[in-house]
Amino acid sequence: GYPESLTDPSYHAQLLVLTYPLVGNYGVPDEDERDEHGIPKWFESNRIWAAGLIVGEVSTNACHWRAKRSLGAWLAARGIPGVCDVDTRALTFRLRAGVTLGRIIQGVPPFGPLPALSDPNNRNLVAEVSVKEPKIYNPDGQVTIMAVDCGLKYNQIRCLIKRNAKVILVPWDHKLDPSQYDGLFISNGPGDPVKCKKLVDNMRTIIGDKNSVKPLFGICLGHQLLSTAAGCKTYKTSYGNRGHNLPCTHNGTGRCFMTSQNHGFAVDADSLPEGWKILFTNENDKTNEGVIHETLPYFSVQFHPEHTAGPTDLECLFDVFIDAVKSYKNKQTYNVDNAITEKIKFVPTIHERPKKVLILGSGGLSIGQAGEFDYSGSQAVKALQEEKIQTVLINPNIATVQTSKGLADKVYFLPITPEYVEQVIKAERPTGVLLTFGGQTALNCGVELEKSKILEKYNVSVLGTPIQSIVDTEDRKIFAEKIHAIGEKVAPSAAVTTIEEALIAAKQIGYPVMARSAFSLGGLGSGFANNEDELRTLAHHGLSHSDQLIIDKSLKG
Repeated sequence: GYPESLTDPSYHAQLLVLTYPLVGNYGVPDEDERDEHGIPKWFESNRIWAAGLIVGEVSTNACHWRAKRSLGAWLAARGIPGVCDVDTRALTFRLRAGVTLGRIIQGVPPFGPLPALSDPNNRNLVAEVSVKEPKIYNPDGQVTIMAVDCGLKYNQIRCLIKRNAKVILVPWDHKLDPSQYDGLFISNGPGDPVKCKKLVDNMRTIIGDKNSVKPLFGICLGHQLLSTAAGCKTYKTSYGNRGHNLPCTHNGTGRCFMTSQNHGFAVDADSLPEGWKILFTNENDKTNEGVIHETLPYFSVQFHPEHTAGPTDLECLFDVFIDAVKSYKNKQTYNVDNAITEKIKFVPTIHERPKKVLILGSGGLSIGQAGEFDYSGSQAVKALQEEKIQTVLINPNIATVQTSKGLADKVYFLPITPEYVEQVIKAERPTGVLLTFGGQTALNCGVELEKSKILEKYNVSVLGTPIQSIVDTEDRKIFAEKIHAIGEKVAPSAAVTTIEEALIAAKQIGYPVMARSAFSLGGLGSGFANNEDELRTLAHHGLSHSDQLIIDKSLKG
């Protein structure tokens, strides 16, 4: 998002153009909120690095529970200009012809000639964004990583710390002494890699020392610097690669991944020296996206594997790096190239195509009840028929669409209970069963079939939602635990099995409460209670239908 992009040091001295139609609607989170390591939780550095922001439409209202101020207020407080009501798509179309130097002028431009535009690439931008003194994060980490700050994003530190690494963050021109670290990490950063000659010379010394080999991992500018130190050439690209959905293909597996990138320079893959090979390639413009040494633990990527604009597929490169560091620390061999291939290769599971499928139908319907499961079950039968899969339907209700003549291949007008379903399975021998098209009755029956090992006995596979997922969502106590596990909130509640436990739980939670029966049709046996007498009646009724009752704090009104 824009809080991360604006605070990314790679955007230093750049006018950032966002093409999304509306920007700023979720505001800006608290800049003072830190994690347990003292790192700002919602930003990539401690300040805004972009020279200015250009958007189509800006929202002045921040609509997010974490928002502390609006985007405009944040930019104003930091002295960063912003321009809105710009056709950013048309502007981007023009920028595709090449990066354009520009400036933002407030008010009416002066009549006289303007000063010449300065090209940021003529400056050593890395020296401007890098830390000035070393800093240590997670001092008790299992392995020590020296991270060279060329414009590092905080999420790279987070990724290393998450893998229990002690991180020593050092300036870009810091002396690299292998005795001070177990692994070397070179970060992203702005500008031309040619300006970082001192760091390149230091890295060339490190990778040339065969007596002190320690893993090295570079990202973005770090990739260009490692490649340069190895003997490659870099060049200014016509367009650059900037965005959060750029496809890159791994050369070992042929798998393509969506990546986040922001760079205007690239490595000339044709200049790779002996002993090195291409790791990733950009599918859009075929530029190089990664290199790796064939035998030594040195590798780098042009994209940002720590970025989470979408799936975190390639964050696993940090796992490979830390595993390599641990192995070399313990004097064990470790092939980084093979490890990356093993991490990201995909071996599809070949499922046997079902020949006959049993569908547990919607069961009996009374006047006034919803018939959505009759509809969905009918669609399931039609879909299976299109796939030339034989269908067997169990439904005790003759007055449904799904039991219409000629729809399913075979229909059993039987109650949906484990005993009757087992008889049908024994007679028909289906290879799969669908449990999610018959409402609560079918779900409960499926759970009982699994518990009694009937499905296992007849080698019937559950298609669609697994049994455990059904149990996790239908058992209110387990469901609440799952919600808590992902950091979300649920109403205070307690799972009980007796009336006395229900009364005690309600007293602790506080009236009014809601009593809910687990694994029950349409909330059968559930309701609200304002006092002990009402709850006693509800609990007696609810426990007659289910062996578990959930007492929730009432949020009604």
